[in-house]
Parts: sequence; structure tokens; C-alpha cells
Amino acid sequence: MARQHRSVRGGQNRLRIIGGQWRGRRLEFPDVPGLRPTPDRVRETLFNWLQADINGARCLDLFAGSGALGLEALSRGASRVVLVDESSAATRQLEANLQTLHTNDASIVHMPVQIFLERGSGEARYNVVFLDPPFGQGLALPTLQLLEENDWLAPGARIYIESEGQLRELPLPAGWQLLKEKRSGQVIYRLAGR
Repeated sequence: MARQHRSVRGGQNRLRIIGGQWRGRRLEFPDVPGLRPTPDRVRETLFNWLQADINGARCLDLFAGSGALGLEALSRGASRVVLVDESSAATRQLEANLQTLHTNDASIVHMPVQIFLERGSGEARYNVVFLDPPFGQGLALPTLQLLEENDWLAPGARIYIESEGQLRELPLPAGWQLLKEKRSGQVIYRLAGR
């Protein structure tokens, strides 16, 4: 997927919040191998799909990377977002971006997603989950299974899945259905409902 615009300071990359209270704000993210923020036009489509679901939602952004999806959700009225990523460079920049946005409605978890999900949800249940794993590592399907098996999802939850175009078939857990699906370049993005 195409990288976002580069800023001139320190080789950092930048992304733009495209809607909501922080519309137009530009935030930095580090050069981390495989980190590729969801492009603006894909995010616009996704948040059109989620228009009725995002306000007041509890969101979980897995393989958060730049935080493009979770921060966009907060900007558009999500009540709480948890961003999970194993890259220390990415999580440090996410913390800095939350300070820049002056928000306490998000938390960052520096941990591999699989380990985070295996721990179980405790009392937390999420209305919207963003899943954008590194491509070519076979992480989408086991992550979906862990979300279902370990009780992370609220009734009627919406799950966004971004994957490489070669992953044409993506079996969903029992009780889930595919609501939307589109392709953009080498990427397939889907919205499932539980």
C-alpha cells in the first residue's frame, strides 16, 4: 500500500485525520517495516459504513501502527479506543499523538496482538474492532478466532478487516456475516457483523 506523505522533519511520515473534531489534523508516525496507514479514501469509505455505529462506541484497534483507524474513530465520536501494537516506536508515537490531541479517551497497549487477545477480555466488550495486520503473515484468521473465542465483542459488534488482495477468501467465525467488501489496489477491505 502506498505510504502517506513524508514530512521534512527527521524522515517521519504523516497522516491526516479526515473527519470529526480533529478533521485536517496531521499526525506523525515512525518508519516501521510493514507500517502502512489505511489510505484516506479507504478510511472515508469505512467510516461511511460505520456512520450509525461509531458515535459512543468502544473501539479496539489491533495492529494499530500509525493509529489512523483508532484516532479517526475518536475524532468521529467513539467514547473509548484501545490501540494495540508490538512496535515500541509505533506505541511511543501514538502516546505523543494522544498528547498532541489532548485526549484521555484512548489507551495504548505495547504488546503483540495475539498475546493481548489470548489474555481474554475481562469485563471489556468492544462495539467496533479494526484489524489491519501486517500482510503476508497469516494473522487475520487466527486474530478473528481469538476475538470470538475469548469474548472480546459486544452483541452486534462490527469488525473491519484489511488484508492483502491475495486473501480472496476469509472464513469468518460462526455467527458472523460479511456486510461489506471492497478492493483498492492490492488491498481488500471488509466489514463483518456479529
